[in-house]
Amino acid sequence: MIGKNGILGRRRFLEVAAGALATTQLAPLQVANAGLVLDGPIQLAQSEGTGSFTSLKQIDAGVLDVGYVEAGPIDGPAVILLHGWPYDIHSFDEVTPRLASAGFHVIVPYVRGYGPTSFLSKETPRTGQPSALAVDTIALMDALNIKKATVAGFDWGARTADIVAALWPDRVKGLVSVSGYLIGSQEAGKMPLPPKAELQWWYQYYFATERGREGYDKYRREFAELIWKLASPKWQFSDATFARSAAAFDNPDHVDIVIHNYRWRLGLAQGDPGLDQLEATLAAAPQISVPAITLEGDENGAPHPDPAAYAKKFSGKYLHRLVMGGIGHNLPQEAPEAFAQAVIDVSKI
Repeated sequence: MIGKNGILGRRRFLEVAAGALATTQLAPLQVANAGLVLDGPIQLAQSEGTGSFTSLKQIDAGVLDVGYVEAGPIDGPAVILLHGWPYDIHSFDEVTPRLASAGFHVIVPYVRGYGPTSFLSKETPRTGQPSALAVDTIALMDALNIKKATVAGFDWGARTADIVAALWPDRVKGLVSVSGYLIGSQEAGKMPLPPKAELQWWYQYYFATERGREGYDKYRREFAELIWKLASPKWQFSDATFARSAAAFDNPDHVDIVIHNYRWRLGLAQGDPGLDQLEATLAAAPQISVPAITLEGDENGAPHPDPAAYAKKFSGKYLHRLVMGGIGHNLPQEAPEAFAQAVIDVSKI
């Protein structure tokens, strides 16, 4: 529920129900250095996810009071699962129990601007720039006394995981990133794209206007549902599945964070000066040296790069997997078995 102060408190989630999945066919693991190695395509049925989280924890970490779910043995290898926009931790409903059963210590946080995660100070800039989310992740690891973890995510979460792996490789055991290498910069964001490519970013240009900000604030659930359908055109999610995640968008900082993120990318909003040095490093498109597996759904309707275009950004042990079966942008929720298997596999290479 949302209290009078607008902050989402702790809440209980629905119990897990079984999702129908076909058997995943995995080719033998292949590993390479700084080159695109295609693992065998994974063919499976879609999953919807029905809610496996039963409790929520809170912890002060950096500038935030972070809401998160924790599962698995506390002494197991740590995994941080990072969601994107406009999604929330329920994208990992079925991934989390799989990893916990495999012996992993799983942490699934609400990122800034979502669910019960809130800022500790009113004075902290409500920036959504990518480096801020990466710093949040390191702060959470510090607060939980996690010295090293596998980081895995999609959409904003994949970009955050990429940045953490690039800037703090000593804190990362392995990386799983949907849509690969997503580190960018304001300068790169200013470069015009061909018209067809620009069309895919229509919402970014809408958010650049005050009409867009007001429209997103007024219709944030309708907007998010539209993005879900466009980004995952074959995913038949239920109203209940969407509503469970949409509650996270009621966070009082949500609109500020989302609008700032997309305006910052276009160079239309200033970032946090304290992050300038990190942004300068990221603008050089640093390579990622930790073991990595990238994933792509065969029906991803959101803008995403060709795997061959970013393969050489991974200088360590690396492979790419294409997940078949009408799998769209929200890959962890649509194909939880494939996502969880990638986390398990990257820990071994």
